[in-house]
Amino acid sequence: MPVEPPLVTAKAPAAEVAAALDAVSALGGFFVLPVGGPEQGWHRVTDSYARGFTDLARSVAARHRTHEARIGVSIAHLGHAARLWSPALACTLLHGIVPDLTAVQRADDGPALRLPRPSGWYADRLPDPAGALGEQVQGHLRAFAAGLRVKVAPRLLDGNAASALAEAARALLAAHPDRRDRLTALTGDLLTRGRLAGTGHFTGPDLAFRRRSCCLYYRTPAGAKCGDCCLAAD
Repeated sequence: MPVEPPLVTAKAPAAEVAAALDAVSALGGFFVLPVGGPEQGWHRVTDSYARGFTDLARSVAARHRTHEARIGVSIAHLGHAARLWSPALACTLLHGIVPDLTAVQRADDGPALRLPRPSGWYADRLPDPAGALGEQVQGHLRAFAAGLRVKVAPRLLDGNAASALAEAARALLAAHPDRRDRLTALTGDLLTRGRLAGTGHFTGPDLAFRRRSCCLYYRTPAGAKCGDCCLAAD
């Protein structure tokens, strides 16, 4: 009999994927990735990428009272990365399921994300679970960067992606300290791959992270240096 591709043989039932996503939503706002519901009020996130995420970047800039377009883009990007990494990492760690984020949709009136239908794979049946997890998120972030109409340093965006991943890991560690070893290994592995490589490092057992770039939040009128910023004092 022919050997089926790993993504076919590793496919998880839709009900299990939906249950995993629902369970991890209890960890906090960035971990919420609803499944299904009326189509009205949502659009394909790829459409937002094609438009340069302009609406959300402008909204963020206005909220933070800055005229620097790149700051709005950076902060919007950081939040978007967190909304992708958090549920994906949590589902993989806690439920052994890598969710399929290909069809992610974005709310018409804000940054919220959802999936029109649940899909994913059993992590332990994939040849490279960390790679599969990373690609589900990084594919979106590449598309985000490719569509930008404002010039933002690529390594700043890479640092945002790493920072969002590290913060998701810290939240997971606080809620599930018994998963420390697996969580540390998985997150550490992801931080060595592709564009995440060289973006920063963990500074302690609580998974505190120090990035090698800055998200620019400190440049807003009420801003300050984030705890993981390369400009913050040790």
